[in-house]
Amino acid sequence: MDTREDIVAVGLLTQNDIRRLGNNFSRLFPIPRDGAFDDLIKAIDAADQERQQRQQG
Repeated sequence: MDTREDIVAVGLLTQNDIRRLGNNFSRLFPIPRDGAFDDLIKAIDAADQERQQRQQG
């Protein structure tokens, strides 16, 4: 794979997600469950909740 390609997506997937998608990924980087991304996940969840509330009026 050409590593000069633009990144088009970054995703947080579960092991089950990976199994369902199959071997279509050229690069996966496992993230340990050490709490380092807890704040990021909370911020994403909060932003999603705010977006849903705006859409509902």
